[in-house]
Amino acid sequence: MPRPLVIGNGKIMVTFDENLEMRDFFYPFVGQWNHLQGNRNRLGVWVDGRFSWTADSSWERLLGYQEDCLITQVEATHPELKVKLLINDAVHRRENIYLKKIVVQNMVNKEREVRVFLGQDFSVDETEVGDTVFYDAFERALCHYKRNRYFVINGYSSFGRFQQFATGIKGFGQAEGTWRDAEDGVLSGNAIAQGSVDSVIGFNLILPPLGEETIYYWICVGRNIQEARALNKFVFEQEPAELFLRTEAMHRAFLEACFTCSSNCALELKDSFGEIVKVYKRSLLILKTHFDARGAVIASPDSDIMATNRDHYCYLWPRDGAMAAYALIKAGYGKVARPFFSFCANALTDKGYLLHKYNPDGTAGSSWHPWLHEGVVQLPIQEDETALVLWALWEYYLQERDLEFVLAHYHNLVRPAANFLAGYVDEELQLPLESYDLWEERRGIFTFTTATVYAGLKAAGNFAQLLGQPKLAAKYFGRAAQIKEGVLSNLYDPQKKRFLRGLHFNRAKKAFEPDDTVDSSLAGVFLFNLLPVHDLRVAETMSQVEKVLWVKSDVGGVARYYGDYYFRRSEDLERIPGNPWFICTLWLAQYYIRTAVSIEDLSRARLLLEWCVRHTLPTGVMPEQVHPLTGEPLSVAPLSWSHAAFITAVTEYAARCRELEAAREELLFTLPEREREGVNF
Repeated sequence: MPRPLVIGNGKIMVTFDENLEMRDFFYPFVGQWNHLQGNRNRLGVWVDGRFSWTADSSWERLLGYQEDCLITQVEATHPELKVKLLINDAVHRRENIYLKKIVVQNMVNKEREVRVFLGQDFSVDETEVGDTVFYDAFERALCHYKRNRYFVINGYSSFGRFQQFATGIKGFGQAEGTWRDAEDGVLSGNAIAQGSVDSVIGFNLILPPLGEETIYYWICVGRNIQEARALNKFVFEQEPAELFLRTEAMHRAFLEACFTCSSNCALELKDSFGEIVKVYKRSLLILKTHFDARGAVIASPDSDIMATNRDHYCYLWPRDGAMAAYALIKAGYGKVARPFFSFCANALTDKGYLLHKYNPDGTAGSSWHPWLHEGVVQLPIQEDETALVLWALWEYYLQERDLEFVLAHYHNLVRPAANFLAGYVDEELQLPLESYDLWEERRGIFTFTTATVYAGLKAAGNFAQLLGQPKLAAKYFGRAAQIKEGVLSNLYDPQKKRFLRGLHFNRAKKAFEPDDTVDSSLAGVFLFNLLPVHDLRVAETMSQVEKVLWVKSDVGGVARYYGDYYFRRSEDLERIPGNPWFICTLWLAQYYIRTAVSIEDLSRARLLLEWCVRHTLPTGVMPEQVHPLTGEPLSVAPLSWSHAAFITAVTEYAARCRELEAAREELLFTLPEREREGVNF
């Protein structure tokens, strides 16, 4: 199930599903640890002797966010119970505090008692073994804890603190969970439980005819009970309503940079591109929540993917992180990306390459890339992940001119990574040695990877030149030029008039063989400036990418590659070569943006941006891919790379509009007045 709502502050990240149930709670890193593991923190209502959880089908739910901020704005109506809930959720801008506001509305013209119940189903540090939950009589709060993780739960309404509570066993023996205790409207008051446990608190409200009452609820997280209690006290002293206002103000101030940053002209489109700009701003906020304060950028917090692989997307892939950092840099938020580069410098191996993926705390993540294959020792890497970090860091410097930061990472990141890229080369082919592709499915020498290595070496040469090392700059530039020649000699097929996806080594024949699969990642040739976007070879390649990989259903969009098997939903490959992906569709949009020579030429790119808006969830969350027949989200949602690609494409679109309009005005100025009318640009 997608996560249509996600909130966070760089230390805590919280997600909700479409049933309004909290499903993921990460602390102390964004993406690590998940103290819910997909369990459901439920919300339910008892009224007139009847009970219903918001996940029940009888509820009518409308999910969204407040405008220009990452505070949820949710409506849930139960037509039979005649109750409406207006809900806001936020994570405090600085402190480890999750906040919830529930306005309970009585839709009947008579006084009624309404009881609201909130469940907590923590598995602290991703396992329920050894958990404890107890009623803290000193603080009049509930507390879940294990080792150095303490979660203090509290709340109040105009009737005072929560009036009911219960703790108990879940998922063990015959016990489904303490949440069942709420369904008769009365909680047991059991004050402590250990092992696999959960808890519920209840608020008893008296609602006037057609009236309403407000509940504030919060979870404070600390390394010990004193820390969590101090935060609980902080909420009472500062008042939840005030904390909501401060958080909202910070989010709006963050987006205000869109209007003031001279490098970001995306919001100049706001008058005629309302929905695109709305999703653009939402993407900025959502992408920022994927950035941990210490540098990791997780791919996705959606833990439901574990059902397919017993693993998740809560890792930093250096490639995905570089693309996310690049998006924020180009949008004018380069300072947000700085910790990412420091993270990569700390993660870099002594040989100068980055591994497959990392946990948010900087340790190596899980991997399926072997160090030994068919008796041959190999590096278990995707080389583009190292190269793209250098490429993005140079873009950071161009945008921010932050020389001190670059100097701090020149010797611990730029030089060792560039030396690795320059040395990890097949001297006969003049191409990078084999590694795994960006889709993590096959090993070989790939056009996309090679283009990123070219870009990484060019970036390293620029840094060396900037810092007064001309010999080193010449080395990196020289190797980049050789690799470019290697691409044109070995990875371009003049008969097919397009680039190959790559080369695979046939160990029996002891020779490389071409892989001519049409793959959307061939866009890397122009994305990373290996060839100019107007080069005929680029044009012919992208023409075939669009023709072969466009999904020929009512859904549309661009597939990853012909015959993509990941979450495949159709065997009719001629019609549906694979599921449409956001990033692949946006690469095509970038191609049309960069090749446009008139405002009219941008129309195709705009249609592709609108495709993305159409297939974004109503809350603004973008999935990884969509069903080719129904358009429903597939795999994980949100995916940080999808949001990053959208931000990048919209930023490029706006910049290209500005360039073309400036060119038009300049040309019109030089024309005699009688010739200006009817000029087409």
